[in-house]
Amino acid sequence: MAGAPDDAVKIEDLAKAYGSAGKAPPRRALDGVTLSVRRGEIFGLLGPNGAGKSTMINIMAGLVDKSAGRVSIWGLDLDRDRRAIRAAIGVVPQELNLDAFFTPRELLEVQAGLYGVPARERRTDEILAAVGLADKAEAHARALSGGMRRRLLVAKALVHAPPVLVLDEPTAGVDVELRQQLWSYVRELNARGTTVLLTTHYLAEAEELCGRIAIINRGRLAACDTTANLKRVFDRKTLRVTPAAPLAEVPAALSSLAPALEAGTLSFSYRPSQVNAGAILAAVQDAGIAIADVSTREPDLEDVFLGLTRAA
Repeated sequence: MAGAPDDAVKIEDLAKAYGSAGKAPPRRALDGVTLSVRRGEIFGLLGPNGAGKSTMINIMAGLVDKSAGRVSIWGLDLDRDRRAIRAAIGVVPQELNLDAFFTPRELLEVQAGLYGVPARERRTDEILAAVGLADKAEAHARALSGGMRRRLLVAKALVHAPPVLVLDEPTAGVDVELRQQLWSYVRELNARGTTVLLTTHYLAEAEELCGRIAIINRGRLAACDTTANLKRVFDRKTLRVTPAAPLAEVPAALSSLAPALEAGTLSFSYRPSQVNAGAILAAVQDAGIAIADVSTREPDLEDVFLGLTRAA
């Protein structure tokens, strides 16, 4: 995209403090977060409930005022260009904030009008079909299921073809088939040049979709890297050894490796940077155990997420 910035979103030292309630001190929802989302990527923003993800998104959307820091979207500064930023970003919120008396087609047409999209450039039917609502175009929003309403929120965020799309838990309550359909369309949008910022509690979803991931915990940035690098930093693997004859107890010769014993099978949790899997297998054989099968398990994003958020 000619003239587009290298960073679609750039956040520097972002902080947000909410006022005190009664005797309680002010609460810091964000505490000096710095990160950037590169143009054209699908970027994951993860964190436990209350970590500050939605606060950050609401600041980007101009719905919440920041306490400190700098935010720029598509090269536009939030403090100077708030109106222009709203045209550069489409936000799908967690809350189902739809007018129950409009049909999906009417909602998209009204939204397009609010953004000044000329009638000839509107893509209402295309968007409704993409999110699986073509057959519900004339139904009132109040008659839609929760999953359908959530998909309608995604459709609303797309009417003005924003270069940056923010999805805040877009698939909560959406069944598997429709979730796959939605992600297929998001990938298509991304292939056309749309930058996507995604928050989700489906960690496998983030691992599959996102090139890079940031993890926020208690208002601070706990990590930001590719999924592969995050898992590598976690430095933990599990080696599962199935003996030819099930074991009733852990042999004394293996006690220093602290294996877990389950259904006669040994599981060794180890750090690849410190221990070689071959050394573990050699120790098992030296203990006189005949090996029937061996499997390994590398950490996934859930392991990394829990390790970072529980340690804080």
